Amino acid sequence: MSASGYGSSGMQGYSSDTCHAYVEGVSTSYGYVPSLAAASTFVALFGASMLGHAAQMVWFRTWWCSVFSIGCLVELLGWAARIWSAKCPYAQTPYLMQITTLIIAPTFFTAGIYVLLARFIRIFGPQSSILSPKLYLWIFCTCDIVSLVVQAAGGGMASSGAGGGGSSGSSTNSSTSTSTLSTRATSSSSSQSTGTHIMVGGIIFQLVSITVFVALGADFAWRVFRRDVSSRRGNAHMPAVIVLFSAMVFSVLLIYIRSIYRTIELLHGWTSSTMRNEKLLIGLDGAMMVPAVIVFNVFHPGQLLRKIELRANSVPMVSDQTLVLQDFEEGGQGDKHGLLAMGQD
Repeated sequence: MSASGYGSSGMQGYSSDTCHAYVEGVSTSYGYVPSLAAASTFVALFGASMLGHAAQMVWFRTWWCSVFSIGCLVELLGWAARIWSAKCPYAQTPYLMQITTLIIAPTFFTAGIYVLLARFIRIFGPQSSILSPKLYLWIFCTCDIVSLVVQAAGGGMASSGAGGGGSSGSSTNSSTSTSTLSTRATSSSSSQSTGTHIMVGGIIFQLVSITVFVALGADFAWRVFRRDVSSRRGNAHMPAVIVLFSAMVFSVLLIYIRSIYRTIELLHGWTSSTMRNEKLLIGLDGAMMVPAVIVFNVFHPGQLLRKIELRANSVPMVSDQTLVLQDFEEGGQGDKHGLLAMGQD
């Protein structure tokens, strides 16, 4: 995984702490000048979603939904850094800032989704899931924290490697200067490569966690819809369940697509055409994450969960044994007392 040209090729003669306009023929760390329009659009969208989630969190008293606001804030900081880079394309601080923030932001969204499924299970009872709500939270929130820490650590290491290759000023001893710069470049390249691999590991770990979560979520959906639809009992709460569960599936799908893109991008290397294609970043990261979080502004868990809970609690939960009895009674088959005896064995 090559690191050459990552941070220093366009920075020779420039200070990483000062702002310089783009100079034709002098490359930036991005390999391009970030789009001011795209970055500004995403800042506005994530900012609006963040404020919306904050207000909805207070209104519906769903404090756990703060993770959506935090995720939006981290996304906002990342895209704000790209606005900075659009104006100061050679500055290293905003470049390094957007690397880490845009990598870790989706972990806050997945945390909210994990809590949401646990809330579903709490409403519909232990028979609606393989795992208890508490166990769901312990397993998947722990996975999310591990993923966040690993990605942040990798991003920090890659960023430090990226920032170590620049040079400025002059030296009276040219041979010593050349040797020192060569050593620094090698060290920076090694640090960046290690950090990149750590980031990739964190994203892949997140993908695996999401995959397991999707499988368990599918099991939950099958159990709930079997009880609430096949049992033909009162199911006035089901439209709200379908809407909120669909929003969750939609968000997970977008996060999954984004994570696959990020994994491929990082594996191709920092100087690859994939990494240096801003359209891919806009389309497969920013454009994925905006609807992934805004969908919960439109279909807010606080509002819908309250409706689901009130309506679900007004109808007693039906056990698997009762469902079997209903099927046999409607079909005119079997013996009710015999089935009850079988269920008690």
